[in-house]
Amino acid sequence: MVKIIAVSFFMVSFVLNLSAQDPWSLEDCINYAMENNIQIKQYTLNTQYNENLLKQSKFSQIPNLNASSNYSYSWGRALDQTTYTFTDNQQIHSLSLGISSSVNLFNGFQIRNTIRQNQLNLMSSYEDVEKIKNDISLNLAAAYLQILFNRELVAVTENQLTITGQQVERTRKMVEAGKLAKGSLLEIQAQYAAEELNLITAQNQLYLSYLNIQQILNLPYDPGFDVIIPDLPVPADNLVMISVENVYEIAQQEMPEIRSAALAVESSEKGLDIAKGRRSPQLRLSANYNTGFSDVREKVLYFDENVQSPIGVTQTGDAVYSYPMRVPQYGKYPFFEQLNDNLSAGIGVGLSIPIFNGWQVNTGIANARISLENTRLELENQRNILYATIQKAYADALAALNKFNASRKALISMEESFLYTEKKFEVGLVNAVDYNTSKNQLAATQSDLLQAKYDFIFKTKILNFYKGEHIIL
Repeated sequence: MVKIIAVSFFMVSFVLNLSAQDPWSLEDCINYAMENNIQIKQYTLNTQYNENLLKQSKFSQIPNLNASSNYSYSWGRALDQTTYTFTDNQQIHSLSLGISSSVNLFNGFQIRNTIRQNQLNLMSSYEDVEKIKNDISLNLAAAYLQILFNRELVAVTENQLTITGQQVERTRKMVEAGKLAKGSLLEIQAQYAAEELNLITAQNQLYLSYLNIQQILNLPYDPGFDVIIPDLPVPADNLVMISVENVYEIAQQEMPEIRSAALAVESSEKGLDIAKGRRSPQLRLSANYNTGFSDVREKVLYFDENVQSPIGVTQTGDAVYSYPMRVPQYGKYPFFEQLNDNLSAGIGVGLSIPIFNGWQVNTGIANARISLENTRLELENQRNILYATIQKAYADALAALNKFNASRKALISMEESFLYTEKKFEVGLVNAVDYNTSKNQLAATQSDLLQAKYDFIFKTKILNFYKGEHIIL
């Protein structure tokens, strides 16, 4: 008994703490989840990844541009790259610089098809984000309605306990007055203890439902967390009087998982076009611009005029000289001047024709066809899943409506029956066992009606969701 009182005190404290902060509406919960849910953030990062792929594929249409630089040090017999002459036993420091560029003129439309495929993949990733948002919204709606149900159930259970407590006091007085046997008091006290346990169970379920919605929101547990209690009229019966086919036709246009699967088919079609494009010849334009420097290269600095060189001697021993000549005098070739003088440029067109490459192209085409067929099957599978889900939602809504109507009628009858039994019990015409049985039946009927009510509300919300309506309470 002490344990029951302790648990009751804890649960009452939990319920009282709910008023410590502003309550959340379902819209507040959904908006918070859209901004903070980890899964949504992960799917959003995937869209950013696909945005980068699309951007890169678009840039692949423009020419590339690369710069190069090479420094070398050699000795012994070596080739001077700037003069293309060999030097012996000399150390050479050389530097080459260049820029190059190339662009695809034609490659079987692979670049264009890759851009389109990346566009489709990006659009598909956007739909995937919407899909996870829908899933989280549905989970939050279910958790929110579970809180509302559990709150009403706690209220009903508390009311039942209050009524039984009044009967305990009334029965005690009648036993003390000798109008009833002590067994009647023991029976009604046992009923009171059972209903105390029912209240603790209901309060615990309410606590768990609050914990559940905070976990969905990725919030640390806060006993002050509470939700707004909206005015929830029971949906009209005609809300479910719409054919499954009509809902399905609307849902095919509204549900992101169908749009994502359809975009995946288009992406696979482009993937097949890309694979086929690898059979095509590739035409490429290239250009380059180069220069270099070598520290052994020399430059003519000036000419000595009228220089005569001895070419022999006469019989008398006199020297014989050549005709006067201009003799060049060499010196160091300045760095920047040498770079300017060594400039060279070129342009070229290259053609590559694939003939045989280890069957890679044909294998790629075959695998692309398999991928395309797989995405088509996945689209059909998603449509089948959607149709089956709508069928089930429609059947569930009808079943919930029928259960709600039946429970409402049963409650009216049970309330009248219990009032009649209660009056008979008060005058001693019915014993405590029969009274407790009637009261338990009333409590069960009230619980069934509450469950049927919230079940019907949730099922109609699901149907409306597949019709493209936002989930609101």
